[in-house]
Amino acid sequence: MAHWVSLHAAELYERLQPPRASMPSESTLGRAVRDLDISVLEQRLARHGQYLAAQGTEQGTITTESGEVLQGQAMDGKEVRGVRAYGKPLHLLSLAQHGSGRVLAQVAIEAKHNEITAAPQLLAGRDLRGTVTTMDAMHTQADFAQQILEQGGHYLMVVKKNQSELYDAIALLFDQPPWLRREQAAEYQVYRTTEKGHGRLERRALETSPALSNYLDWPGVGQVMRRQYERIVLKTGEVSSETTYGITSLRFPDVGAADLEHLWRGHWTIENRVHRVRDGTMGEDAAQTRAGHAPHALAALRNAILNLFRQHGWDNVADAFRHHAASVQDCLDLIGATSR
Repeated sequence: MAHWVSLHAAELYERLQPPRASMPSESTLGRAVRDLDISVLEQRLARHGQYLAAQGTEQGTITTESGEVLQGQAMDGKEVRGVRAYGKPLHLLSLAQHGSGRVLAQVAIEAKHNEITAAPQLLAGRDLRGTVTTMDAMHTQADFAQQILEQGGHYLMVVKKNQSELYDAIALLFDQPPWLRREQAAEYQVYRTTEKGHGRLERRALETSPALSNYLDWPGVGQVMRRQYERIVLKTGEVSSETTYGITSLRFPDVGAADLEHLWRGHWTIENRVHRVRDGTMGEDAAQTRAGHAPHALAALRNAILNLFRQHGWDNVADAFRHHAASVQDCLDLIGATSR
């Protein structure tokens, strides 16, 4: 940041006309990010992210049989690994829109706590109407499901053995389904896909049923799922497979197997379009900044930059950085800055 400012100092001064006849040095920029009020920064960036999301196209949505449009949003955690070596671990929990990857909110996980305690805080006070929040098995907690429902939203949760009774009931339903033959049309759907590319053949099948909705002691359950995935490496013939279970508040058959698969795969938006980009293209894991609030502040600003790039149609973030690094005016336009 400081290097870019020094390279473009004359043009920045001309366009911004700051009260002092100089640009901030590296130490000044360092103090600024170190001493930022993180809670205020995250709140303002969350409002901006929500504003941008409201302006965007309907990416990552499903339309129910009753005509309601629901927006998928993924929740996932990420460690800022660059500061771990200095004894200051930083783990952040984020909420991102399916499809676009716009980050809607982010909170830090307090020391000696985990993502389970941070998740309710991340969603607290948000209007969740018209949304489906997706998450991994760590967050499959009854209290959290109830919170999402009370805030007007829906959930789609992965179920693993940390919820043993729930896991066993769903597994038994799909492993030994004597009811399928006589009630298949009414209480069962399956959606299958096959994709070939990058030297792999991938097959997926998502099965869903509302058969346990009146049996499970779980808030607002609408249906349960089994998702089977098989990958074949075409060159070697190596086969790998995985079976995963899930639960959702979305009602059957208003939302069927095809839309549930769309939401399930949409969850990976947060990893592919946010976390990997911050690590790889933006160098977050390699960053050594560690003083004060600087690591968290820079992570929040990276989210904001990604949101702006996505909003302006940039899919290749590396190209976006090269383009804006070469033009002061384009940078100022991107962030809404104007000359005095």
